[in-house]
Order: sequence, then C-alpha cells, then structure tokens
Amino acid sequence: MGSVGDCFDNAMAESFFATLECELLDRTHFHDHHQARRAIFEFIEGWYNPHRRHQGLGQQSPIAFERSYQDAA
Repeated sequence: MGSVGDCFDNAMAESFFATLECELLDRTHFHDHHQARRAIFEFIEGWYNPHRRHQGLGQQSPIAFERSYQDAA
C-alpha cells in the first residue's frame, strides 16, 4: 500500500464496495449472472453516481451541485 492520496490508496474503492454490498447485494437474491449485472449497473448509474452526497461537492449530490452551478451562471 502507498501513502494517502496516491494511486495505491484504495479507501474510496473499499467504501464503494461496502456500500454496494450493504445496500444491494446483502438484500437481493439473484437468479442468474445477467440479473446480478443488471442490478449492479442500475444501482451504480441510478443511485450511487447521481444521488449520493459527495464530500468534495459540499455534501451535495452531483445532480444538486450541477443544478446550483447552472443557477449561478
């Protein structure tokens, strides 16, 4: 492992996979691999990326941040 902030710091990835496991994988039974892939894609693109709050955006979701940025322009 490297120091904080370099390419070997995987805390962000570990946080993401912990959220994925807790919010989706532990609560869902998948019948096949295709269903699991689809559910993971929908989780990432439908909730995790657009709606979760980001510390770097002042605890706003990306959608709210873009909306406030466009309103200010």
